[in-house]
Order: sequence, then structure tokens, then C-alpha cells
Amino acid sequence: MLYLAAVIGLLFAVLVLTGYWDDNDHYEGVAYGNGRIETTQVDITAKYGGRLTEIYVHEGDMVEKGQLLAELDTRELEAQYRVALAGVEQARENKKYAQAVVAQREIDLQQAKRDYLRSKTLFESKSIALVQLEKDETEYQRAEAGLMAAKAQVTNGEAAINAAKAQAESIKVQLEESRLYSPVKGRVLYRLAEEGEMVGNGGRVLVVLDLIDTFMTIFLPTSQVGRIDIGSEARIVLDALPNIAIPAKVSFISPEAQFTPKEIETATEREKLMFRVKIKIVPELLQRHLEKIKSGLPGVAYVRVDETMPWPESLRMKDSNGSRP
Repeated sequence: MLYLAAVIGLLFAVLVLTGYWDDNDHYEGVAYGNGRIETTQVDITAKYGGRLTEIYVHEGDMVEKGQLLAELDTRELEAQYRVALAGVEQARENKKYAQAVVAQREIDLQQAKRDYLRSKTLFESKSIALVQLEKDETEYQRAEAGLMAAKAQVTNGEAAINAAKAQAESIKVQLEESRLYSPVKGRVLYRLAEEGEMVGNGGRVLVVLDLIDTFMTIFLPTSQVGRIDIGSEARIVLDALPNIAIPAKVSFISPEAQFTPKEIETATEREKLMFRVKIKIVPELLQRHLEKIKSGLPGVAYVRVDETMPWPESLRMKDSNGSRP
């Protein structure tokens, strides 16, 4: 047994010295963490409930930003919209009528004013009795009040038009919201409903992956997190593509530790604090390879903590000829 242990120890030493036993994850000046490729998921939801009449995509389909994905039944809303538009037209006609009444009341007021001024002159010359002057004065005041009432009707007509327009606009928005569009360029991950099914307010219909927002989440200790910043250069190496270093950058560093010991008075305990770090693949690269993006692939993300040191040879990006610059 002692002989066997000595042989194993000797073999281990040989492997280390010859380079066959090497932890490739460790590089000087580079922090690293294991993770999986993740992509932001966008829920395609119905703002207003209804029956699904059409779903134009399936799971795995690539979709463009602004592409129509699904539609809800809008027949009832379309009928309500027509009624609302008719209400707008009716309110406009009512306003026109009120304006015509104002014009008529202005004519009546002018006539009543002339009669009153004439009666006043005749009364002063003692050509008519006081009762006639008072009668014409009353008619003049009545005409003024009638004009004010007519103008108020015009104002009410304007308010009625605005209210009818608002109602029509509200229904129009519901009609537009009944058509579900993709807010991002990506791939359909899940189809959660089928044609003919009812969905409630806020009900999910599809889930789309925002392929431009592809990243890996890793956890780094305090000593390493303190040496990196948002925007620090990074590389991602996938298990499936071990010879390719994917360019990335640090896009998020958690302000709070994910694991906090009960007692952190000592430096040793503080080293146990782990911070979540988000490593995002550069969008320019993703744009060129959207069809190849696959979430869930495991790998290792590397972050350069010492900007003065060059990337290790195995983590340098390859050029178009396949060689590393």
C-alpha cells in the first residue's frame, strides 16, 4: 500500500511538472466564475382581456421588433368605436345648433337695445309713459340673459365634443392593444395560449427572448469585486466552444452580497462575501450571430481585474483568419 501511494504521488508530481495537470481556469490578473448563458425574457401580454383569434408565430420562430404576433377578437370594440364616432358627430352638430342660437340671440339683443334706447329718449321727452320704458328695459335685459345662456350652450357643446372624442380615443387604444406586437428582435421561447382561448387582462400569450440582451451571471468574492467596474472587459468561454473567447463586458455589479456570514468582524469572514456580477456579451457580436444564440449553455466568464495586464493567450479574441491578434 505504501508503495502504491508513493507511485501515485510520483505520477501526480510528474503531471504537474510536465503541464498535464493544469487548472486552466486560473489566470494571473483575471477573475472568473462559472455560469450559464441567459437571455432576457419578454412577456407578450394582453392589456385587455378577450378571445384570441390569431397567433402568427410558433416556438422557436425568429421575430423582428414591431412584428405582429397575435390578435384578439375586436368585433365588439369596433362596434363601440363606431358608436363613439357617431357621438362625436352628434356633439359637433349640437354645437353648430348652439352657435346658430347665439347668432339669433345677438340679433334679438341688438333689436331690444334699440327699442330700449328709443323708449328712453321718448320717455325723457314725455312722449311715452313710464310703463312702456320699463317694458322695453325688461326685454333688453331678457335678451342679454338669453345671449349669455346661448353662449353657455356653445361652451357645453365644446365640452361634449371633447368628451366624445376622449371616449372614441379610449376605444381606439383598446383596439390597438388588441394587436400584440414584439417589442424586441428575438426568438419565441414559449407559446402560452392557443387560438380560440380566452385571456384575461394582463394575460400572457407568448414569451420572446431579447437576443441582444444575452449575458452570464457569476459570483465573485469581495477581493475581486473591489477591483472591477461596470464596463470592465470580460470574456466568456462556453463548454461547447472551449477554443473561442467571446468578448463581453461587466454590465452589473450587485451592491449587496448574496452570501453574508452571521459574523463578519474578521478579514477571513469578509472574504466569504460573494457578489453577483452580470457579464453581457457585446451587442455588435450578437447582431451578427442572432440565429446561433442559445440560452442555458454552461461556461466560464473571465473578468480582467488588472487592466495593465494583457489577456492570456487562450482568452484573446480571434480575427477573421482564425488567429489571435
